[in-house]
Amino acid sequence: MSTQRFDLTVEPREKGRATARALRVNRAVPAVIYGSIKNQNLSIDLNSVVKYNSSAFENALFNLKSAKDKALNSVVALIKDVVVHPVTRLPIHVDLFALDLKKAVRVFVEVKLEGKPAGLADGGILNLVNRQVEVECLPLEIPAAFVADVSGLGLNESLHVADLKLPAGVKLISSADMTIAVVNELEDEAAAPVAAAAAAPA
Repeated sequence: MSTQRFDLTVEPREKGRATARALRVNRAVPAVIYGSIKNQNLSIDLNSVVKYNSSAFENALFNLKSAKDKALNSVVALIKDVVVHPVTRLPIHVDLFALDLKKAVRVFVEVKLEGKPAGLADGGILNLVNRQVEVECLPLEIPAAFVADVSGLGLNESLHVADLKLPAGVKLISSADMTIAVVNELEDEAAAPVAAAAAAPA
């Protein structure tokens, strides 16, 4: 299960473009929080957003800390979205989702593959089709990741969502038939053009 839980300092902010520009000048990022509490405009330190905006902190739970609004100190949230500037790649807006720890949430969980597929010995290549699966569970029961053994996959065989082992209390939302990985036959690059030419009409 996910044991990642971190403190995140946030502060209330006024709404408007001028405020947002001023925040960015002071190396802060405009944010909004919604979910189990009333929607509220916030600001977060730029360095914190950069630090936590990576797959390593996906589905991590954040204990909000605020010096100006004590009500925020009891809030636990997920980072739902981070908008980055297309040129600088720096964060320009953050969406936080306030959680009710007693109510289930839907999240996407990473699938990690382990093992060497048997089909590789027959000229196959392993292709990862979908790296995430959507599930529903209580916030404190969000899995850090699903680990799937692909060593038994032969040539042209696939691993599907239905093959994953889900912990108790975790409900699958993605289709059970969705393909996670497949061992495809690796075409001979030299033979392919020859085969195509032979199939073409005279």
